[in-house]
Amino acid sequence: MPLYEYVCVDCEAHFDALRAMSAADKPIACPKCGVENARRAISLFSAIGSNGVIAGNGGSCGSCTPSGSCATCASRSSR
Repeated sequence: MPLYEYVCVDCEAHFDALRAMSAADKPIACPKCGVENARRAISLFSAIGSNGVIAGNGGSCGSCTPSGSCATCASRSSR
């Protein structure tokens, strides 16, 4: 089951939920305020293959180098 990220339209809380793909866009209650007015957020991810980073690398800006360092977001991934 995929993990989806949501943002509550009422209180702006961010939360994750494990849901079936068929239920991804169905209403879900916010754990903070309880209102069923949350929208799915766009998620960033990493994929590491046999030759290193394929997509992203866990940095917060999404454009970090394969070595894991980034001048844009000043992050260093942990591999």
